[in-house]
Amino acid sequence: MMMKMKNIALEDLQPNAAKLIGQQWMLITAGKMGAETEDFNTMTASWGGIGFLWNRPVAYVFVRPNRHTAPLLDAEDSFTLSFLPEQYRADLMFCGRHSGSAGAKLPQTSMTACETPSGLVAMNDADVVLECRKMYVQEMDQQAYLDWSEVSPRYYAEGNPLHVLYIAEISQCWVRPS
Repeated sequence: MMMKMKNIALEDLQPNAAKLIGQQWMLITAGKMGAETEDFNTMTASWGGIGFLWNRPVAYVFVRPNRHTAPLLDAEDSFTLSFLPEQYRADLMFCGRHSGSAGAKLPQTSMTACETPSGLVAMNDADVVLECRKMYVQEMDQQAYLDWSEVSPRYYAEGNPLHVLYIAEISQCWVRPS
């Protein structure tokens, strides 16, 4: 069951996306939970954005295909983005440094998962949850980089695969009431 959150219009979301994603970070959660299965995973991300595309509010995120969350993200039509308060910074770091392939991450954190009213998995401890429906998926292409020599040593060294871009319509925006 989802904690008590209020549904708001995306336009009313505070703070802005640059602060939420770049400074506060987010958890991308994909998969299913319920009585019969808990096949979901969450991963920390700080690359992405919120905007308007194809006459719809959208979120876009970047996920490496070798992350445990990637096949769960690919298998479902929708996913969530959860933004947690600063007190969960250590948990966010843990979820960014550990793979769900080694076992469930949440029991090793102070966070708990919940289902949104739409049946998606989100973080119960979040201040903001965005429900997102995938619209576009594209593997990034090295040939398309205009500054590959600057980007590659920092982000793609040691054989790290290029990210996959996911663009998704934001179907619901939930916030913790103040």
